[in-house]
Order: sequence, then C-alpha cells, then structure tokens
Amino acid sequence: MAVKIDIRTDISRVRNVGVMAHIDAGKTTVTERILFFTGKSHKIGEVHDGEATMDWMVQEQERGITITSAATTTYWRDHRINLIDTPGHVDFTAEVERSLRVLDGTVALFCAVGGVQPQAETVWRQAEKYGVPRIAFVNKMDRTGADFEGVVEEIRQELGANAVPVVIPIGAEADFAGVIDLVEMKAIYYDDAPQGATIREAPIPGALIEKARAAEALMIERASEQDDHLMEKFLEGETPARDEVVRAIRAATIGGWFIPVLCGAAFKNKGVRRLLDAIVDYLPSPVDLPPVIGAHREENREIVRHPSDNAPLAALAFKVQADRHIGKLTYVRVYSGILKTGEHVYNSSRDVRQRVGRLFEMHANDRQAVETLHAGEVGAVVGLADTFTGDTICSEERPIVLESIEFPVPVIGVAVTPASTDDRDKLAASLQRLAEEDPTFTVWTDRETGEMIISGMGELHLEIILDRLKREFNVAVRSGRPQVAYRETILGGVTHEHRHVKQTGGRGQYAHAVFRIEPTGPGTGFQFEDEISGGKISREYLRAIERGILDAMVEGPYAGYPMVDVKAVITDGSMHEVDSSDQAFRTCGAMGFREACRKAGLQLLEPVMSVEVTAPEECIGSITGNLAAKRGMIVHVETKGNAGIIRARVPLAEMFGYASELRNLTSGRGTFTMHFEHYEAVPYALAEEIVAARRKEKTS
Repeated sequence: MAVKIDIRTDISRVRNVGVMAHIDAGKTTVTERILFFTGKSHKIGEVHDGEATMDWMVQEQERGITITSAATTTYWRDHRINLIDTPGHVDFTAEVERSLRVLDGTVALFCAVGGVQPQAETVWRQAEKYGVPRIAFVNKMDRTGADFEGVVEEIRQELGANAVPVVIPIGAEADFAGVIDLVEMKAIYYDDAPQGATIREAPIPGALIEKARAAEALMIERASEQDDHLMEKFLEGETPARDEVVRAIRAATIGGWFIPVLCGAAFKNKGVRRLLDAIVDYLPSPVDLPPVIGAHREENREIVRHPSDNAPLAALAFKVQADRHIGKLTYVRVYSGILKTGEHVYNSSRDVRQRVGRLFEMHANDRQAVETLHAGEVGAVVGLADTFTGDTICSEERPIVLESIEFPVPVIGVAVTPASTDDRDKLAASLQRLAEEDPTFTVWTDRETGEMIISGMGELHLEIILDRLKREFNVAVRSGRPQVAYRETILGGVTHEHRHVKQTGGRGQYAHAVFRIEPTGPGTGFQFEDEISGGKISREYLRAIERGILDAMVEGPYAGYPMVDVKAVITDGSMHEVDSSDQAFRTCGAMGFREACRKAGLQLLEPVMSVEVTAPEECIGSITGNLAAKRGMIVHVETKGNAGIIRARVPLAEMFGYASELRNLTSGRGTFTMHFEHYEAVPYALAEEIVAARRKEKTS
C-alpha cells in the first residue's frame, strides 16, 4: 500500500526559493509560468497587461515593474515550494536583501541578450553574503542576439562562479526550439499550444550529439569534484546512473561550488517545467543546511536551533506590510518549532510578549488562513503590533536572538508638506506606517526649518512612496525637489576637555569630561570607548555622555548633516556628588563633542553612484564626455553586439534629471541603471558652496 506523504510536516520536501535578477530579465514572467504549470493559477498573467498575479500593487501594474517582494506557496512533484518574487530595480534593493536573508535557495535569472547586468551582479553578491545556493536560468533565448554560451562565460568571468550547464539549447533566437537535457541525455522540444508549450521528447539531433557529449562530460567532471565514487566512474569512462548525477549536482550546489545553468524562453512557456525540476532536484530543503545560530539575549553565548517542529520556536520577521483591512501583517520565516494561532510568543529583540492573532499562507496579496506554521515555512502573522523587520519571535521559556538584517542607508530625500490642515495629522501617521514597512525609507524633521524630510534609495523609490500616500492613505502632499543625503565627518584626531557648570541657586549642574575623537574607516559609523580608571565618572554618566554625543551627531556642526565614521574615547573627567546628573553629562557630551569636531576640522561627504549606460556605439563619445563633466570617473567601456556599455562612478548630486539628458544624447535609444556605491569627500570649494546654500536656506 502506498504511503501518503504529508508535505507540510516532511521538511525535507520544502523549498524556500527566491527569483532574483536585473530589471526586465523576466523574473515576474518566470514566476507567473511557475504558478501556471504547478496549477496554482489557471490563467497566465502578463506583466505588460498589468495582470501579473505577483505584481498586485497598482503602481506595479501601471509601470510593469516589481516594487515589493511577493510570496506564494505552490507544489511540484510532491514538494512544497515557498516562492518569493523580488524586484529588479535597484531602488527596491531592500526587498531583495530581506528575502535572501530568509531563503534557502534562489533562481538567478539572466537575459540571454543582456547577460550579467549591474543589478544582477548586485543581487548575486547579496546571495553570496548570505551563503544562499543558486541555480541560473538564462531567459529570453528566443530574442534576437541570444547567446547562451556567452552568458555562461560572463557568469564565470564577471561573477567568479563555477557555472555549469545542465541543459544546452536547441537553436537560438527565432529558431529556439527546445533544450538537450544533459542529465537524461535526451532532447526536449516545446511545441506552441494555447495552454502553454507542450513537451515532446526525442533523441538528440545528430548535429548536436558531439556538443551534447562534451557538455555532459564537463557537467559530470565538475559535479564529481567532491564525489569520489562519481569521479572514479568518470575517470574509468563508465556512464553513471541519473540518480548518482543528480545527487552529486545537488550536493555541489548546496555546497556553493557548483551553479547549474538552465535556459528557456519563459514568455513562450519554454524551459519553465525543467526549471521547476531543477528547484526540486538541486536546491536545498531546510534540513540540508546548517542549523540556524542565534545568541542569548543576556548571556554572551551561541544558541543552535535545528529545523524541526520539536525544537523550541525561533522565527525571524523579515517584512512588515500595512494592510488596510486587517492592519499590520508581519511576514515570518519559521526556523524551528511551530507557530500557532492564539498562542503568546516572545519578541526577544524588543523584550515584549505578544499574542498571535491569525496566521496566513500568502499568495501575493491573497491570504489563506492556517492554524500553524511549521519549521521551514514562510507565512504571515496578524497581531504582532510591536514587531518590526529583523526582529526575532521565539518561545518565552527558551529565548534566542537571531541575526538581524542589514540594509543600505538612504541617499536621497525630499521635503514634504501636507496640502491642507486636514492632511497634517494623517501625514505623520501614514509616513510612520510606510517607514515600518520599508527599512530603507526614513522620516525626520529638520529642527531649524521644521520641514519633514523623507529619504529613500532613489527618485523612483520616493515617487512610489508619494503615490502610495495619495492612493492608499488618502493624504495629499506637496513635495520639494530631491535633496542629496550628505554626511559629515572629521578630518583628524584631537583631544578636548569640556566642563559643563551651571549654578542657578539650589542644585546646580556639573559635568566634566576629557575625550579624544578620531576618524574611523568609511562605513564604520560611530564607536564609543572609555579609558576611565578609579571611578572618576560612573558607568551611568558614561552612558549619558554617549547619548549626548549621539544627539550631537544627528546634526553635525559643519552644515547640519548627520555625522558618520567617528570614534570617541573618554579618557578622564570628574563628577560632583550633588550637582552631577544624567542630563548634565548628556549636555556635556553633546557640547564638548561639537567643540572637538570644530577643532579637528570637518569635511562633507556625498553619495557616489555606480552608473552603467547602454547606448548605440556612435553615442559613446558624447556620453563619456557628459559623465566626465558631472565629476564622473569612467571605470570601463566595452562593446557588446552593436551597443556600447559605459561603467562610471558619479556623485548622486550630478545625476538628477539624467534620464532626460541621456534621451537627448541618444535620441531615446540609451538606457542607464544606477546604484549606491559609497560615500566620498566633496571637493572643498564645492563643499563650501553647499554649506553656504544650506545656511542661507535655513535662515530664509
């Protein structure tokens, strides 16, 4: 009698998978085909028609791009696939970052014509950072200029990956007819049909047999590098069984030293079912990966949680979404234990106890209520009002804190004001809800001008935020022109002494501190140390000094921009048994730090963007000249087909309105992408101009 498999409790049959790529490589199209062929949807939704299931936001449907990562659950070959479709546009990189943090494997899509494009490289590096196993899918094989072998070589050269085809195409461009499966050594043809291409298996065509055998030998050789038994067979010229090859490729893929490469044309429904097989065959289940490691909230020790329903609960909140009907929806990945409806759980990141109201299995914007989420599953929770992105949910009896998620800093801001007095109160509340959803979106108020500033990753990011305010929250706002998110830092090290003494009758204020400040490396933020001996300043007052310095860093003394990359060391000081207080030392820390910074010298930092422009070859000269005039540094120029590709680093301040400029330079035939690279010092003369303009703006 056949044994019935319970996929929900058999964790080895779970695949938590993401789809990631450069914009327009076809992520959402591939995802729509996966949903169709697995029976999750009965109609294929097209991106260009605004009907893609996973692009449920109005803005996504109108623009034909993915803005927010969407999760769904589907089934293939008795396996449960929790699938996340991520955005390709760099402005929404946080969606990729948080998805990769909770995924066990990912499908990296590459355009057969475009190859390894900038955002594809960015998300590939993000996947490497989290150690996520990958399979590659070369899409759009039916497009003019499609070059499967060229893309595979680019993956090897530009990404440093051991990319190995497990299929090779039969034909290309308009003649793309199917693939040769190198594991099965047979040809798979896709015949056009109304309900998706039908599969027809056949022997390998004579003209491709030699090429297929060479590709098969390479695949087995690379897969057997960590498998002695398979290597022995390979060296002796034996043909290994299919299961042996699949097992070896799977182990090598999970180990991170083998990237299986497939190909297809998702829009024509070709190659997607073979991709689904590869997800099941080669990507890991939660039990194939090392157990998750966290820390004890109060004790400095590691805690290991194995992916089992019987282990204590450990889950990570990786996304928060404001839902107008049910309130705050918190997406979680359960690493161990079972999350149950109605139970109380502990948020160890914030030390709060909360009750799970309802649990859902998500399908884009649709929800299916469930009673439990098991180890290895991804779902959404209602009721966790005090939980935010990166927080750990666990059992109160066995607490654990999982590693949170790091996000890039916002680099561009705009001032917003409510269009009417009726919108004033609604604006603050709406922005707060949006900031809870998106860790790369921040809101702050300029103390001197009273303006509310919203900051994000790019112009498109802020444009979407403003659009959502209007549509979802019914708040009308006026926005200023985009502003660069400048930063300040010190030029050198200095030692400074500050006394804060106030006597106004009765109890006074006394605080005295000697501290050394020095610059640290780019991206290091703020560091605080003390070298106090003999109890000259109590531990409590040292914390107050640190808080005072952090207060001062919010608006630097040069131009009022936030300060970064500074180390402060308290070396000496004194306190008074009556007049000293937390507030006195906090004021001493803030005032003394500002004075020390002026003494050390200050410089302005600006975000520098990595820019890639693709345009006709005859336009390359004018584009490079234009970028150089923007204080840009040309990094690389190459030709691919009949197009030129320019890579450059350009200050963000010079890139506003570049889309229109490029359109004029190339008669509308040029495109560009841009993402944040690093902060770097603004030339002194220009910095003085920026500071003078900011001071004038604040006094006007």
